[in-house]
Amino acid sequence: MIFTRLFPFLTWFKLVTKASLKADLIAGLTGAVIVLPQGVAFATIAGLPPEYGLYTAMVTPIVAALFGSSLHLVSGPTTAISIVVFSAISHYAEPGSDEFVSLALTLTFLAGVYQLAFGLARLGAMVNFVSHTVVIGFTAGAAILIASSQLQHITGIFVPKGESFLHTLLDLYQGAGSANFYLITIGLVTLITTILVKKFFPKLPNLLLGMVVGSILALYFKEFTVDIKLVGEIPAHLPPLSMPNFSFATIKMLAPEAFAVALLGLIEAVSISRAVATKSNQRIHANQEFIGQGMSNVVGSFLSSYAGSGSFTRSGLNYASGAKTPLSAIFAAIILMLIVLLVAPLMGYLPIAAMAGVILVVAYNLIDFHHIRETLSFSIEESAVLITTFLATLFLELEFAIYLGVLLSLVLFLGKTSTPSIPTLSLDKTQTNGKKKLIDINEKPLKQCPQLKIIRIDMSIYFGSVNHIQKRIATISENERINHILIVASGINFIDLAGTEALIAENNRLVKNGGCLYFVGLKPSVYEFAAKSHFIQQVGISRFFDTKKHAIEHIYKKLDREICATCPALIFDECQP
Repeated sequence: MIFTRLFPFLTWFKLVTKASLKADLIAGLTGAVIVLPQGVAFATIAGLPPEYGLYTAMVTPIVAALFGSSLHLVSGPTTAISIVVFSAISHYAEPGSDEFVSLALTLTFLAGVYQLAFGLARLGAMVNFVSHTVVIGFTAGAAILIASSQLQHITGIFVPKGESFLHTLLDLYQGAGSANFYLITIGLVTLITTILVKKFFPKLPNLLLGMVVGSILALYFKEFTVDIKLVGEIPAHLPPLSMPNFSFATIKMLAPEAFAVALLGLIEAVSISRAVATKSNQRIHANQEFIGQGMSNVVGSFLSSYAGSGSFTRSGLNYASGAKTPLSAIFAAIILMLIVLLVAPLMGYLPIAAMAGVILVVAYNLIDFHHIRETLSFSIEESAVLITTFLATLFLELEFAIYLGVLLSLVLFLGKTSTPSIPTLSLDKTQTNGKKKLIDINEKPLKQCPQLKIIRIDMSIYFGSVNHIQKRIATISENERINHILIVASGINFIDLAGTEALIAENNRLVKNGGCLYFVGLKPSVYEFAAKSHFIQQVGISRFFDTKKHAIEHIYKKLDREICATCPALIFDECQP
């Protein structure tokens, strides 16, 4: 047990067979071909030399596969993480410079430490509080930013580095007259080739073929213009050792940005692994996934890799290709190493305009049009979160956009749980299986007891919801003049100290008016906390019941017989003469 916690790969390693090895090898080969152009493109987005994207695709998947929990998640460089890395570091250093690379490695190390700490502290459940809508809004905004940043490479229009979204658009508009026809042609032909290959030959590596076509076209255009810039030759070797900058000043400077990178990376990784797990019927352990992502970034920072996370495209393709175990991700990384050793020099012929065309396709694929339409059509609250996160991504600092999205998710969650549904119940005289049932009076018009109010609380009673619950009880007591209130507690998952204090206060007020609060059907865990916090002792153990029948039998004895004598409802068995 201890060994499997320290080395989680021992668990899935038992699943490896001759058949699974073959399936994982085929899936790994497919993944390696796909990640080759992606790695170069993502590193460009991050402001790093192209080889760093490939180094990340070699190192990160291996470590994440060994220490994560998903059988199919493939980690590595991603678009969203890349643009956050660029945004975070471009304030402090020139993109592509040695200083920029050093800061990127330090940022990666710090993000990995954060993720590792979250996993060891078993905070995996924290991603549940981040709405998927936030991720959709952020990635859509990031896609627009990525696309706008690449237009200068396709058009040849000069745009100063570090420009905001609006200033970039303004520069492109003002420089439209100086756009380079040859660069535009290379970019568009690359883009169109990529799209057509994807549509008519989906099994072929469309991004790679798009780059090849763009490179051939650039060779032809070289006779007519000298403005075609190339990516440059990529070193044909494996990831070299590297060292993050551990100076106190650097760590202090990058710590806030690293937290944003860590949080976004965890949200991506866990969301993607869960999405794939629903198809493969696998159970994902979020804490272990946190540890896997943290380990991959910490180790990667010492092997010339920048921050990575789970890739939706590569993970989905990995599953669709028939992968059986995380060995597929490891095979993909090893095969990529072999490919880079063989073809890296050829990348020197790749024009930046063609790379920009490929990145435009990647950016377009980031936008989840389906879920955006659904969100805008069916939910006002989620639409507000989506639009706010999207606009914040475009016009504010990316790290702040992530924090704002997370904050909005929490506010939305608290807003929903702070006003739990509290329906009024009454006894349906129509018997089901020989029993009478308490049902919501909104479902069926039923007579109610004028002295006993039966309500059901459908969510937890905590500091955020106590005000709403107290108002409901006060309304019953003051407006309906009913002071005996039975709470059906089967839907209550927990009660915190603020909740117990509020209920005690309401019970004391009802007691002064000759009534009381009663509870039936408390879950064992809730009852245990109520006992430990002395809630049961202060309300009175005789006010808690296991069954509704026993509760009503007990409470009926407390009711005013004079009112019962003239009551037209007579809904309980005890009411019958």
